[in-house]
Amino acid sequence: MFKKCLPFSFVAILCAGAALIGCHGRGDVAPARRAVDVGVVTVKPQSVAITTDLPGRTSSYRVAEVRPQVSGVVLKRLFVEGAEVKAGQPLYQIDPAPFRASYDSAKATLAHAQAELTTAKLQEERYRPLVEANAVSRQTYDNAVASALQAQADVASGKASVETARINLAYTNVLAPISGRTSRSSVTEGALVTANQTTVLVTVTLLDPIYVDVTQPATVWLRLQRELDAGQLVNRGTNAAAVGLTLEDGSEYAREGSLQFSEVTVDQSTGSVTLRAEFPNPRHLLLPGMFVRARIQEGVRQQALLVPERGVTHDQRGDPVALIVGVGNKVEQRTLQTDRVVGSQWLVVGGIKAGDRVVVSGVQIAHPGDEVTPVEAGQPAAVHIPAPNEPNG
Repeated sequence: MFKKCLPFSFVAILCAGAALIGCHGRGDVAPARRAVDVGVVTVKPQSVAITTDLPGRTSSYRVAEVRPQVSGVVLKRLFVEGAEVKAGQPLYQIDPAPFRASYDSAKATLAHAQAELTTAKLQEERYRPLVEANAVSRQTYDNAVASALQAQADVASGKASVETARINLAYTNVLAPISGRTSRSSVTEGALVTANQTTVLVTVTLLDPIYVDVTQPATVWLRLQRELDAGQLVNRGTNAAAVGLTLEDGSEYAREGSLQFSEVTVDQSTGSVTLRAEFPNPRHLLLPGMFVRARIQEGVRQQALLVPERGVTHDQRGDPVALIVGVGNKVEQRTLQTDRVVGSQWLVVGGIKAGDRVVVSGVQIAHPGDEVTPVEAGQPAAVHIPAPNEPNG
């Protein structure tokens, strides 16, 4: 009896074990992994305005440091500090009395020399026929000629002295050498000034137009020069390109200037070049010494490809790379060739083509070879509804 029942019990135990194993196996089956959503931007060719920003500082178009040309006491200041003056406008009046006396004395000396010249000429004219008739000696006649020449030289010297005295008298009226705005005056009435002193009486600065000097490597200057010659830059006359200006507070200057290429020097120690731009400044908004950024308009590049900055990273070698959603929504990594930043996007010249989908969000969770669900950036992601037999989560 025991021998007949044993096979049956053994079979029942085996069946039960198989059932348990089967149930345990079904419990360990993991649900299928759902593809993650990533934001993508489809690259499309477009027209892009190309510009180059160059940091620099403003400098005066003209500046004149006014110093006295003669010594004396300042009687009057004839301008308002900080006001606009015209070229030739009187600024200071130095006491002219001693210089007027010197001028009068020089004129008197000249008159005496002219009288001596008249006497010498008359004597030379009287001796000329007499020497021919041997009525006077040749030596006497030669002395008369020499006296006339000496008197003529004294007259010339007297005229020069009169002109010098006149100039010094004119220098007592200190004039503005250029038109512009005056600085504060370093002297007041009653101050004693000396000729060609080191202390400046006042500085006159011409503010309209004004220069913007930018310093860049010589390679940048060469590139800009080639683009200007090729007609790629917006031209503003012979050897000049159009340029805009961004002020230190980030605002845009309303007027356009021209970048000059004619007067540049290369610093041999740094290899840099100072470029000079000229801007109209009628409202005197720009003052010398301000930090600005000059923006050169290099033209428009057709069929340009732009990739958002957030979609571009760098590999271990420092090369720019981007994740592309390719065939079958599989992620692949591309090495890019970038030109420059245009706003918040990279101008790409190699590594991608029109129609490629670049991952711009979800870059951290997407890896090369993964299958993803691409969603155009700026559009809501599709709501995923599980199938009836698909487990949730």
